[in-house]
Amino acid sequence: MRPKRSLRWLSLPIIASLALALSGCSSVDFGNGFLPSSSMGVTNHTGPITNFWTTSWVILFGVGFIAWGLLAWAMIVYRRRKGETGIPAQLRYNNPIEALFTIVPLILVVGFFILTARTMSDIEKPTANPDVQIQVIGKQWSWDFNYLHENVYESGIQVQPDQVNKKVSEMPVLHLPVNQTVELDLQSRDVIHSFWVVQFLYKKDVFPGRWNHEYFTPTKVGLYTGKCAELCGEFHSMMLFRVSVDTPEQYAAYIQSLKDKNQIGQLSINDSRNQNLPGNGASAGSKG
Repeated sequence: MRPKRSLRWLSLPIIASLALALSGCSSVDFGNGFLPSSSMGVTNHTGPITNFWTTSWVILFGVGFIAWGLLAWAMIVYRRRKGETGIPAQLRYNNPIEALFTIVPLILVVGFFILTARTMSDIEKPTANPDVQIQVIGKQWSWDFNYLHENVYESGIQVQPDQVNKKVSEMPVLHLPVNQTVELDLQSRDVIHSFWVVQFLYKKDVFPGRWNHEYFTPTKVGLYTGKCAELCGEFHSMMLFRVSVDTPEQYAAYIQSLKDKNQIGQLSINDSRNQNLPGNGASAGSKG
C-alpha cells in the first residue's frame, strides 16, 4: 500500500513542473527554444545554432526532471514517520551509485563539448573568395562600412551628447545581397565593441588594433536589428544599426547610390583616436 501512495506523491511535483513549463510557452516559441522567431532561416548558420540550443535544453531539462524526481522520491519515501526516533540508517560506499554519479556527468560534459566544437567549427570556417567583403569599423558610438569589392563606403552618424534618442533614419545600414557569401572584417577605432545582429543569432567582438572576421550567407530578404553587445561607454545603448538583406537588384541600386553621393574609396582605420596601439604602422593600416 505504501509504495503506491509514495508513487502518487512523487508524480505530483513532476506533473506540476510540466504544466508550468508548457503553459508559459506557445508551440512556436518552445520549438524555437525561445529564440527570436524572425531568425528562422535568416542565414546559413541560424539553423545549426537553433538546433544546438534546443538540443542542449532538451537534454538539460531531462537531467533536471530526473534529479528533481529522485529528490522528491527520497524526501517522501525516507521521510521521518510518526514514532520514529534517532538517526536513520546511514549508507556509505555504494559503488554502483557513485560510479553512476561520475560517469553520467562525464558523458554529458564530453557530449556538450563535441556539439559545441562542431557547431563553432562550422560557423567560424573561413569562406574562400567570398562574393562580398566588407570592413565593419566600430566607433563611439556608431559604425562605418567599407564595401571593398565595390570600393564605396558608408559612415554612421555618431551619437551627440545632446541627443536623447537616436532616430531610425540616422542609424547606419549594412546592406548585404541575399544568397551570396559574405566576409565581414571587424575592427574598432577606440574601445572594444561587439557587432551583434540579433536575428543572425551571432555576435563578434570588435577590438582596436586587431582584425576579427565573420563568415556567413544571408538567405532571407529583410531588415534586421543590430546593436553593440559590449558596454563601451556612455551612449553604448544607442550604438544601433540595421542590416538590410537585399535582392541583387536592390543591392546594386544601393551601391550606385553611394557612388552618386561620391562616397567612393575606403575609410581608413588609421583615423582611430588610439594612436599608440602596437603595430600601428603599415600592418594596422594595410586594410584601410
